Amino acid sequence: MEQEKETTGVAARIVTVDLVVALLIGALGALVVYESARLGSSWGSDGPEAGYFPFYIGLFICVCSGVIAVQSALRLRTDRRTFVEYGQLKQVLTILVPTFGYVLGVQLIGIYVSAAVFILLFMKFMGKYSWLRSVIVGGSVSVCAFVMFEIWFKTPLPKGPVENLLGY
Repeated sequence: MEQEKETTGVAARIVTVDLVVALLIGALGALVVYESARLGSSWGSDGPEAGYFPFYIGLFICVCSGVIAVQSALRLRTDRRTFVEYGQLKQVLTILVPTFGYVLGVQLIGIYVSAAVFILLFMKFMGKYSWLRSVIVGGSVSVCAFVMFEIWFKTPLPKGPVENLLGY
């Protein structure tokens, strides 16, 4: 009974998500305003400086996110609509967390090895395929991508230690 409540309960309300997103986008807008002002956001003798247009765009983003944040804060006690339940959130995180791992892996061990591991693990644990099939498909996709991009197209992609051992 305790587990059932955990998987069907409300993980986040719409108004809470609205408020958090408004604050994050407001922070991004503030960063744009700050960096634009640092670059120069006024009108120079020869026209607008480098940060002129980004400054006003960042300012517009800050104002809009501020309005949304205030609206969300005012509805915080009364609006009970559900954005996501625990079961739904678990499904999203089942995809999102490995994807973040893949992106981090691209930076650390290169795209080809990361792709092979990502495909292999997804096939094994999400698709319930055998280890052998998962290894073959994951490895084959990465080898094909390597041949296509590195050899045929001569387009370098992020590489890691395995590719360095092969001389690429």
